Amino acid sequence: MKKLNIGMIGGGFMGKAHALAYAGMPMFFWPSPAIPHRHTLVDITDELAKDGALRLGFENYSSDWRAVVENPDIDIIDIVTPNDSHAEIAIAAAKAGKHIISEKPLARDAKEAKTMLEAVREAGVKHMVAFNYRRTPAVALAKKYIEEGRIGRVLNFRGTYLQDWSADPNSPLSWRFQKKIAGSGALGDIGTHVIDFARYLVGEITDVNALARTWIPERPVQTGGVDKLGTIKGSEGVPKSAVDVDDEFTTLVKFENGAIGSIEATRNAWGRNNFLTFEIHGDKGSICFNYERRDELQVCFSDDPGDAKGFRTVYTGPAHPYGESLWPIPALGIGYGETKIIETYDFIKSIAENTAVSPDFNDGFQIAVISDAILESAEKGAWVNLQQNLVNVK
Repeated sequence: MKKLNIGMIGGGFMGKAHALAYAGMPMFFWPSPAIPHRHTLVDITDELAKDGALRLGFENYSSDWRAVVENPDIDIIDIVTPNDSHAEIAIAAAKAGKHIISEKPLARDAKEAKTMLEAVREAGVKHMVAFNYRRTPAVALAKKYIEEGRIGRVLNFRGTYLQDWSADPNSPLSWRFQKKIAGSGALGDIGTHVIDFARYLVGEITDVNALARTWIPERPVQTGGVDKLGTIKGSEGVPKSAVDVDDEFTTLVKFENGAIGSIEATRNAWGRNNFLTFEIHGDKGSICFNYERRDELQVCFSDDPGDAKGFRTVYTGPAHPYGESLWPIPALGIGYGETKIIETYDFIKSIAENTAVSPDFNDGFQIAVISDAILESAEKGAWVNLQQNLVNVK
């Protein structure tokens, strides 16, 4: 069975999720299309890289990502770094002929994402953006129902991503609050997942009309390099610095197929942990999903009998997308790690069998165009047409 050597750039919490997926994928999807081998881990210092390699099961370590990209033994470059380094690493990896998976958002803005898309297309390598939430079996089941016409013509999409980890003003100023590194705030960090759901389930977005706010204008300067996502607090007397990204946004959207909807995301919603949801209404039924109850899909069909009308729960299991390779009975429970395992399987399969994979860098680019339009709309206080923005980027 073919082995594919992984060079992973970044050893933080997302690196842990990816490493787990590489280890677990063949256990769930067997026979595996290929075996992902954790070859080399890169971090900002040799000490961190060595520790990360031991912790995450990599054979080698390095603090020089360029050397790993150029290593002829490496087949795949996995980018799990802050957003400002995605483009440089991906373009270099493409030129070196490596297949690439990058964490989301693909880039800080659409122009940067376009350079990455052009690089992978020119190189002819496989490329994927890690929007893993769409790999949740219940989400894939919603896609199946929609494609089968079970809810008819889609009329409306409502999507939210609400968290509270940055609601405390004493949460430090990590890179996620700095435009030069992150590109945007809640929009790029979590809102792009909802945009991915919208495109995956409903279709292309054509117009947006948005509001965006920064609720906490300054935060304590972070002294360590590790991003703890609000689990550490700034001490008294620590200097503060400005936040220059959005804490929250909400936008109305129009879809190419005539559907309408709304998307919102915030990291300042006390009491919400990972409240990633969508509700889709069609002329023959409705579908609801809440990631905090990720084994469940709420469905209501217009042809349900009158005495049973209303939402009911479908618990995903072996009969549903990816179910045969996960757990043997419905509602036994999947977690964040399983969505990453499924993501890894789809990516490795596309390389081994030379098939298309989605979402790819083109999807990442399209989402970046939408994100830019949302920020532009919020600034102008007006509808923004995506087609015009695409023309401007090109």
